[in-house]
Amino acid sequence: ACVCEKNKRVTNCRLENGRCRCDAIGSGVTVDCSTLTSKCLLMKAEVTGSKSGRREKPKDAFEDTDGLYDPECENSGAFKAKQCNGTTCWCVNTAGVRRTDKHDADLKCNQLVRTMCIIIEMKHAERNAPLNAESLKKFFTDTITNRYQLDGRYISSVLYENPYITIDLKQNSSDKSFGGVDIADVAYYFEKDVKGQSIFHNNAGLNVSIDNEEVKLEKTVVYYIDEIAPEFSMKSLTPGLIAVIVVVVIAIVAAIVVLVLTRRRKGKYVKAEVKEMNEMHRGLNA
Repeated sequence: ACVCEKNKRVTNCRLENGRCRCDAIGSGVTVDCSTLTSKCLLMKAEVTGSKSGRREKPKDAFEDTDGLYDPECENSGAFKAKQCNGTTCWCVNTAGVRRTDKHDADLKCNQLVRTMCIIIEMKHAERNAPLNAESLKKFFTDTITNRYQLDGRYISSVLYENPYITIDLKQNSSDKSFGGVDIADVAYYFEKDVKGQSIFHNNAGLNVSIDNEEVKLEKTVVYYIDEIAPEFSMKSLTPGLIAVIVVVVIAIVAAIVVLVLTRRRKGKYVKAEVKEMNEMHRGLNA
């Protein structure tokens, strides 16, 4: 037996040729514990854990209905291009993120579209002084290359604009080396670490320390850019965005109505003024 240091969501661990290999919970797919497990297998294990009641839930936890689902994975661990929940289906990218509207089971997803860029945006807690940008860049670059084993050439940039920290990861399908980790898996591990839900066996999350000072992160958002643009229609817009559009349209219509009424009143006033002047002139002539 052995311990899978990089994935606690496994069972049946054993040594094979000096390497620790285990079966991923939920799928039974064998994973190599010397590297990161694919995001698809991790999500499947997380859903299985939550169904059985074994999963720990933070006190502020709430369900992201579009984020966590029970995915269909290839034997390689990759997401299948088409994902379904009952009779509702959608297409995903290599990060397993929905990139089309939801349809019925007849939906065709011809290919698994590559996510070539992932943007991780974080916001740190209020501070008296800004962080040192170079120290911050070194910390996150070292963390990503050492903790998550991503080749440094895939870290496009680490930017700091107080209080926002932005990390760009870029990796085309032709760039990814055989056996190398995928930026989608790195982003998933990173996001779980930051939220205190580490996937690593020792459960130790990511301690963000810049120049020997602990930095508290308040918010983390991950954005995905695919090699082919997503296919969303207007009906997939969020209710909030629709509400904003409706308010703007109503404001424009109201402005037009006010303008028209103002012009009409002004026209009537001018006509009345001319009429009164004519009557005065007639009175004087008489």
